[in-house]
Amino acid sequence: MLDAGNPFFTDVALGVESAAEEQVLTVMLCNSANRESRERAHVELLEQQRVQGVLVTPVDPHAAFLDHLAARGTPVVIVDRTRDDEAFCSVAVDDVLGGRLAVEHLLDLGHERLAFVGGPVSIGQVRDRLRGAREAWVDAGRPEEDLVVLETDQLVVPEGREAGARLAGLAARRRPTAAFCANDLLALGLLQHAISTGRSVPEDLAIVGYDDIEFAAAAAVPLTSVRQPRHLLGRTAAELVLSEASDADHRHQQVLFTPELVARASTAGR
Repeated sequence: MLDAGNPFFTDVALGVESAAEEQVLTVMLCNSANRESRERAHVELLEQQRVQGVLVTPVDPHAAFLDHLAARGTPVVIVDRTRDDEAFCSVAVDDVLGGRLAVEHLLDLGHERLAFVGGPVSIGQVRDRLRGAREAWVDAGRPEEDLVVLETDQLVVPEGREAGARLAGLAARRRPTAAFCANDLLALGLLQHAISTGRSVPEDLAIVGYDDIEFAAAAAVPLTSVRQPRHLLGRTAAELVLSEASDADHRHQQVLFTPELVARASTAGR
């Protein structure tokens, strides 16, 4: 998994485990911490262990070592990422659509000044969610440059709090009244900063997250979020890799799930 500290990946892993358990198989979890060198080392170790297949959320979906692994006979499925070819099975969510859903929701509520919080943009999901946000913003007749983009170094709660401080430091006439965060951990950090500095959510700042992890609904102000089918994502990936391992006629599939916006108190009441 890309980040063991993110509950999203834990939920995906539970979906993988549910499919593996039915086949009396064991799942080995490896955390790359978003580092390609660590990811490569894990993949090499798994190959040495002669695993039946590898599910990977790669730092770079086009990394050569993944192609080499598959060429040597180990089935590989890319999870929560896509490639522009069909060299592997892949399972992902339409993150461009997810970004659109978030911004369209905020526009429908009447917000005129919006921020996107997320990064690094080297992560494919972040780029796609930002792309969808920009598309919705421009389609609504707003100048692209008016969407405030606050890039973060990681997708973690402290970065969300720091982004909150940066937002609060903007001039009042430019300060966004709503923010779309690239994941729920950032959104929870942003929510923490707003509450700790006396700002009201959503009256002073509406917040939308992404993933709809369990903590989103349980936040001090329940968080509006773009839901991904986390468990199904993992289960489908496991089923595909097991199919490739056992079926000589297996054909690669690219499965793309549709996200869903779940509206809660962090955007309601405007």
